[in-house]
Amino acid sequence: MKRLPLDPPDTVQFSRMVRRFRFFEAMSIVMLERVLEGLQLFAFEAREKVCAQGDSGDSFFVVQVGTLEVTVRKDPKTRPRRVATLEPGDCFGEMSLLRQAPRNATVACLAPSRVFVLPARHFQAVLAQNPDFSEKIQTLAEARQFELDHP
Repeated sequence: MKRLPLDPPDTVQFSRMVRRFRFFEAMSIVMLERVLEGLQLFAFEAREKVCAQGDSGDSFFVVQVGTLEVTVRKDPKTRPRRVATLEPGDCFGEMSLLRQAPRNATVACLAPSRVFVLPARHFQAVLAQNPDFSEKIQTLAEARQFELDHP
């Protein structure tokens, strides 16, 4: 993992990507600017983990470039089960942030990837200041939890 400089074209791309998410579409420009204040960009190599099941939920992620695999292991003795493949524009990490609970899946890069990262403190500030955003992201988290519970 390598932190990259975040330049203006990256922030424009992030803004366009997140506007496609239902929970970001109602966000005001002022709120989006607050999100951008905390935004970071990281590069990952193929097979490198972005986050691991059981880790603390410390960030929200949006894929800029690459393909990532989401796996869940129900029991340490079993093989992980692929539950999703993520591509540019997809997000992840909201469930553990909302619930302040350990991550319930591992996300690893299938190819070299670049991922936008919004640390928890910035994510929580946005949730606190935007009830509509908070409600929509909670709905997404509930839907994803249902998918994990009912393979």
